[in-house]
Amino acid sequence: MKYQSQKIAYWFFAVCMLLFSLQLVYGFIMGFAHMGLDVLHQWIPFNVARAVHTNLLVMWLLSGFMGAAYYIIPEEADREILSVKWAYVQLIAFVLVGVTAIIGFHFQWWEGRKFLEIPRPLDYLVVVDVLLFIGLIGGTIWKGKRYTTTSLVLFFGLLTAALLYLPGMIPTDHQTHDSYWRWWVVHLWVEGVWELIMGAILSFLLIKLTGVDREVIEKWLYIIVGFTFLSGILGTGHHYYYIGTPKYWLIIGGVFGALEPIAFLGMAIYAIAMAKKGGRNPDNKVAMLWTIGCAVMSFVGAGFLGFAHTLPQVNMYTHGTLVTAMHGHLAFWGAYACLVLGIITYAMPHLTGRKLQDSNSNIFAFWVSNIGMVAMTVAFGVAGIAQVYLERKVGLDFLIVQKEIEVHFLGLVLAAALFTMGILAFVWNFIRFGKPQGKMGA
Repeated sequence: MKYQSQKIAYWFFAVCMLLFSLQLVYGFIMGFAHMGLDVLHQWIPFNVARAVHTNLLVMWLLSGFMGAAYYIIPEEADREILSVKWAYVQLIAFVLVGVTAIIGFHFQWWEGRKFLEIPRPLDYLVVVDVLLFIGLIGGTIWKGKRYTTTSLVLFFGLLTAALLYLPGMIPTDHQTHDSYWRWWVVHLWVEGVWELIMGAILSFLLIKLTGVDREVIEKWLYIIVGFTFLSGILGTGHHYYYIGTPKYWLIIGGVFGALEPIAFLGMAIYAIAMAKKGGRNPDNKVAMLWTIGCAVMSFVGAGFLGFAHTLPQVNMYTHGTLVTAMHGHLAFWGAYACLVLGIITYAMPHLTGRKLQDSNSNIFAFWVSNIGMVAMTVAFGVAGIAQVYLERKVGLDFLIVQKEIEVHFLGLVLAAALFTMGILAFVWNFIRFGKPQGKMGA
């Protein structure tokens, strides 16, 4: 570890592990509910569990991104973080807002908008917190001794993610207008600017793990950024098919949605090619596994499976079914979860001085969690195809279909249990690393 202020990242990573673990609990609540065993309905109704599950996903990923930025930017800018004290204030504020939102969901305090359930008063606090974070990261880069493509792409990815939170706050009492703006946040985050964050963190990891010249790796980064913006912005249209928008979104969403896998394919080729080009045996093999796993799984989950069900001719049947859950789980896992776990695996030995990155528990965590997620994806796919056929082709009632497909969720819960074993092994290894040693700088 080159700079003492990089230790800030540890606490963001610790929050990340806690929130991820909690997300798994709510995932099981929903899984058992789908099996017909909704025994907690009186206290945690399904819609509450779903809101908590999805919002915890966003929270722990953002916590991971922030921790990654606090670790990466000092090295890239060649100076300490602008203010360690304000970074901790930002972390505490982020946790307080998130915890308040999650508790509020259990008391029906929310906006009721899918993926953007957080109550409006908390929206403003989120904006203030993120502005503080962007100010600290941007100020560190501005006053740094050097500017790198990796740091600038990471910064602009984080900045545009913050800006694209604002359309979700546009007041409207019209369902179509609300859905239109909501997808500016949801789609342009996960299939737009978050890909910039993904590309930058992958770039940093590949530079550190492969030994390939920075100039070579960062040229690839430019290409990926270009493909991301080419397809991702207008690709938002594949969410507009059936919400009351004009018909021209069918062709725009279909064409540009079909181009979106190119960016993920580029990332997969980029990561594998750089790993081969480096040709050296890294001292952090598991971090390399997560890095390559991120690139490959994101292409399969976000790229291939996304393409497979967002074409208009297919989406008219799969829209709003468990086929979407199939795509969503593997996409988020591959593109962003693997990425966050990769940067944590890389950073922890440097933060703590303890070389536990290639321990048996960490290797177990990588393989078992990935196998478990693939199995979950298959289970969602089987249940989703059955749902599409019975509901959209045969014409059975929604609730009747849900009863018919309950049996498929046994396989899903078993796969989720395998996945959870892998994640718990990762969390256990994180705990074994312990806290960073020494006095904080800056």
